[in-house]
Amino acid sequence: MSEWATLKAVDGHELAAYVARPAATPVGAVVLIQEIFGVNAHIRGVADGYAKDGFLVVAPALFDRFERGLELKYDGNDSKRAYELYGQLNPEVQLKDVAAAYELAKQETGDKGIGVVGYCYGGLMSWITATQGERLKMQPSCCVAYYPGGIGKYATGEPSCPVMIHIGAEDDHIGPTQVEPVRKAHPAVEIFVYPGAGHAFNRHADPTKYRAEAAKLARERTLRFLQTHIA
Repeated sequence: MSEWATLKAVDGHELAAYVARPAATPVGAVVLIQEIFGVNAHIRGVADGYAKDGFLVVAPALFDRFERGLELKYDGNDSKRAYELYGQLNPEVQLKDVAAAYELAKQETGDKGIGVVGYCYGGLMSWITATQGERLKMQPSCCVAYYPGGIGKYATGEPSCPVMIHIGAEDDHIGPTQVEPVRKAHPAVEIFVYPGAGHAFNRHADPTKYRAEAAKLARERTLRFLQTHIA
């Protein structure tokens, strides 16, 4: 079962969130953070998938600060709009929206664990939640970052929980200069690199990016990670 909910961030901003519920009592919760294309059909499908695995999933609409109800495709004017909005994003601000989603997950699941999973810009926000979330009363059980662009800038931040990172070996957005500072600063962080995969390899709605084998393996690893630290 799924529905849209309204969240309120600490600065008073109201935003939508897609909430996917499992068939039975949740084993825990996942805050799912979007790519730069909004909480579109692909992200909702990812949320539904984790709900089928037993998690309550909350996916906050980060773009509501600019335009409500925005769902973008991956080419043409939609792609152009996505990158325009990307230039306006500020992790310090978006962390407030993640915290609002986290609060709903906490209200819904009580003392059960909460994980954070993000893709692309959402992957960066997952890392920032792990390293800065405590100041907004977030203490996730674990965080997973898929191809987190810009993570090198935040590499020295200390995670408050276990973190897993997935990156394609052919990712032209995130090279060694992004990954190695994280690996050097945090040897305990699990970093998986997928041969033959580029940026957004998990995006099954985009055949130009999707790499089925890498996506399957990354999801299996992510699910085990979530089950270990949450369920």
